[in-house]
Amino acid sequence: MILQESGEMYLETILQLQQKKDKVRAIDVAEEMNFTKASVSRAMSILKRENFILVEAGGNIVLTEAGLAKAKAVLERHKVLTRCLVEHFGVPADIAEHDACRIEHVISAQTFEAIKKHLANGK
Repeated sequence: MILQESGEMYLETILQLQQKKDKVRAIDVAEEMNFTKASVSRAMSILKRENFILVEAGGNIVLTEAGLAKAKAVLERHKVLTRCLVEHFGVPADIAEHDACRIEHVISAQTFEAIKKHLANGK
């Protein structure tokens, strides 16, 4: 299934929250993203239906194997693009962070791999 930008953003946020704390609940996602609990609940239902997350009895959100893979891919694109914008184009970090967040959802795999290769070569 092709995940929409919003779904990718939720998965990325869940992964980042899991890296900071043991348990992640919908309220944590809502607070982090500054979204309503209702919006997050709706999104979690979709992600659960599509097998990207599991919701445990206590409300803890767990990424499935597919969800974790997708979240890691989005987070990698975010970090690499931010680094590229800052280091190679002199974009201020806060603007680069914001722009990378938008670009990460639409960039082609081929272009992203070319950017990664370029950065790895130190150019």
